[in-house]
Amino acid sequence: AGFALSLLFHMTQTEVCPPSCNCKSLGEMKGLQVDCSSRKLTEVPALPLDTKRLYLHNNSLTSLPPGALDSLRSLKEVKMFDNPWHCDCRILYLKLWLEDISAPSLGNIRCASPAPVRMKTLRQLTGNELGICKRLLPIKCLEFFWRDLILIAGAIITLILVAWALKFSKKLVCRINLSLYNSRGRLLGRH
Repeated sequence: AGFALSLLFHMTQTEVCPPSCNCKSLGEMKGLQVDCSSRKLTEVPALPLDTKRLYLHNNSLTSLPPGALDSLRSLKEVKMFDNPWHCDCRILYLKLWLEDISAPSLGNIRCASPAPVRMKTLRQLTGNELGICKRLLPIKCLEFFWRDLILIAGAIITLILVAWALKFSKKLVCRINLSLYNSRGRLLGRH
């Protein structure tokens, strides 16, 4: 039974481990060490959710798509140095992700391109150096500004209409009451 359980565990391990990587159990309930280093990878493969240690160093990675590593919630160690990282707007996800997960790694990851930031670490990168990001940000901010402005204007117009309707309804109730009072008075006066 123990051998069958061990075989089943090993089969499960190989099913979740990417074919381009080496996975090793870190013991019972401790997760996996996923070693994808020195494989000439140009993109990060789908990784097991229970990855604790991730080694992606010495590959051909230039950027990561946003959200690529968000599912690795139990990650404790990551190595991504010695990759030809292209440090433009697309590197922002990796920079922010590493700030949350493994801040020391920011000092080990160096930009390969573009020329103005070549050999700078991710830790040293500033927003002004990320090229297209600074041009995209104001456009997106303007979109939010106009959307918010329209929502605020709509809310103000709605409040004005409600206030006007309440005021008008009070006058209408007063006129109805007054006309009922006058008509009763005339009716009583005639009899």
